[in-house]
Amino acid sequence: MPSPTARLLRAHQVPESYREPGILSGYRPPQSSACECLLSLFGMNNETLNIWTHLVPAGYFLWLLLSRLGGAGPEAGAGPFLAYLGTCALYPLASSAAHALGALGARGRHRAYCCDYAALSIYGLGSALAYSAYVFPLEWVGSTFHDFYVPVAVLNSVLSTGLSCYSRFLEAERPRLSKAFRTLAFVYPYIFDSIPVFYRVRRWMDGWMDGSSLPLHSRHSLCALLTLLSFTSRLPERLAPGSFDFIGDLAILGVCFRSLRPEPPSREKSH
Repeated sequence: MPSPTARLLRAHQVPESYREPGILSGYRPPQSSACECLLSLFGMNNETLNIWTHLVPAGYFLWLLLSRLGGAGPEAGAGPFLAYLGTCALYPLASSAAHALGALGARGRHRAYCCDYAALSIYGLGSALAYSAYVFPLEWVGSTFHDFYVPVAVLNSVLSTGLSCYSRFLEAERPRLSKAFRTLAFVYPYIFDSIPVFYRVRRWMDGWMDGSSLPLHSRHSLCALLTLLSFTSRLPERLAPGSFDFIGDLAILGVCFRSLRPEPPSREKSH
């Protein structure tokens, strides 16, 4: 049985496609078997915290979903919220699996991360479903934009998955373009899905809308911004290479916790 504390490698000992900016050590041997990858969850390497900070929230959201579905059953009108909650459990679970299997051979590694991107795109669609049901301003309900909002979100989810998966084929020869494509693949759907939220915040600032949900939306947007900055800048790893080998590369952690919405939001009145 392979040991979870198998010999770890330094950055110069692994192919360039396996390296992370600012992470100099703690790499698992490439071409590891699936069993070795899973056992590595219980030994310290540069992916251990990344895996567990996805896996624990996935378990929490799954428990929250099952508790909502059990007992007396879901509340009336809670369908979009439950769908959203399901995507909150799905994408950190897929991300933890992708990072756990990231030491597989090139084909297995690409497949694992493509599943991760697909799950993240589905999470964006789940957010759109919740926004359409609970966050849309009353004056927009029934409008053309509202009618096409979810279908466009579905299309965005498909395009996001395709573009982010395609970006992996550019990593070796054109890493900057690959990073740009992957960033665009998730930033654009987020901006589109958040249009109702941005509108609410603007109306609240103008004094035309109740701001009771503003703290929630503000935290959500702030965590999304921090996640984007961390993903694109790779800070703080770049500032002190080697100092964050076992706690770096946690950009998506913010997305996990910004997903938390303990109660289905109700519509607010505008005036």
